[in-house]
Amino acid sequence: MTLLETDIAIIGGGPAGLMAAERLLAAGRQVTLFEAKGSPGRKFLIAGKGGLNLTHGEPRPQFDQRYRERAGQVGHWLDRFDGPALRQWAAGLGVDTYVGSSGRVFPDDRKAAPLLRGWVRRLKEQGLVLRVNHRWLGWQADGRLRLAGPEGELAVRANAVILATGGGSWPQLGSDGQWVAPLRQAGVEVAELQPANCGFDVAWSEHFIQRQAGAPLKPVIAHWHDLQGQPQQLQGECVVSQAGIEGSLIYALSADLRQAVQRDGQALLELDLVPGRSLERLRKDLDAPRRGRSFSEHLRRQAGIGGVKAALLYEILGRGAGDDLDAVARTLKRLPLTLRAARPLAEAISSAGGVRLEGLDQALMLNRLDGVFCAGEMLDWEAPTGGYLLTACFASGLVAAEGALAWLARPH
Repeated sequence: MTLLETDIAIIGGGPAGLMAAERLLAAGRQVTLFEAKGSPGRKFLIAGKGGLNLTHGEPRPQFDQRYRERAGQVGHWLDRFDGPALRQWAAGLGVDTYVGSSGRVFPDDRKAAPLLRGWVRRLKEQGLVLRVNHRWLGWQADGRLRLAGPEGELAVRANAVILATGGGSWPQLGSDGQWVAPLRQAGVEVAELQPANCGFDVAWSEHFIQRQAGAPLKPVIAHWHDLQGQPQQLQGECVVSQAGIEGSLIYALSADLRQAVQRDGQALLELDLVPGRSLERLRKDLDAPRRGRSFSEHLRRQAGIGGVKAALLYEILGRGAGDDLDAVARTLKRLPLTLRAARPLAEAISSAGGVRLEGLDQALMLNRLDGVFCAGEMLDWEAPTGGYLLTACFASGLVAAEGALAWLARPH
């Protein structure tokens, strides 16, 4: 077995690990970063394929509330590195950003690859040792890190370790959750990894799936109840999938919906398919004479309902829907969908669960393992899409690095 020594070892080459490396290198430390895949930042690149959403323009403290029950802890990270700081950092790499109409922040060219290339190049110039195709396996009995590399197993002795191994979604890109077992073996409490920012299963009829799978639903207003039983609503867009329903609107509600499914075995989601009309106005419009037109044509003319929205109405009420216009109006305003399960973790945009924050100090060092810090999506927090996920990953990487510097400065 080959033995390697380094001052600080970082496991994982996503945004959290790379940000930790940047801070440590700036402090003059010697850093070796181990990445399981053939290049760093693969999930970062894929996330930016449709336009890299770096952060969000929402001001604090509203920004912090997106992290739900972890708002206080994540807010501590954001005190050190928030959305404006992330934009300034990107500008330092020659990447200017803008705030879109939704408040999301993008690079001017909307691309992830130029930013990542420039960042990794700069880190290497600053002295980063990058070892790709090295998978972390845990620890030896003497405390050395175990890594599986292209030429066999490697033992690494480091003065401090930062774990930034990602969550459990998109495993083909490296975030496969295989780090859970060695941490649990070391006595670290890890909450079960679960899908976040995910779609949900709905028991569509085969007829509906064959004709409507992939159809976008926009605009609609989602109505649901949070875990405290309080009614909530949000307007946005989603997509009918072969398995059920997904898309940005559904992802924004996924934490509440997932927890409801876990508690009750299912969750109720109601969709307002005609957000621009009141129930009374809709009922009046539907009462207009048909003049020989089919009910489908009447729906299209009087309520603007056709395509997938009309198909959803028939899916709920059956082909005889036009016989009860009161039921039609009520269903168009509150179309009920029973969500039976979240889609699998491997399909989710991100994961919930991970290393419990209660097992870490404020500098993100594990209480059970001196000199071992954790950062990024492997920690037990979640956030909606919109730049919140990436911002917290960057920020936690910086906090972990500064924690490692402070710990190394202490007498041991």
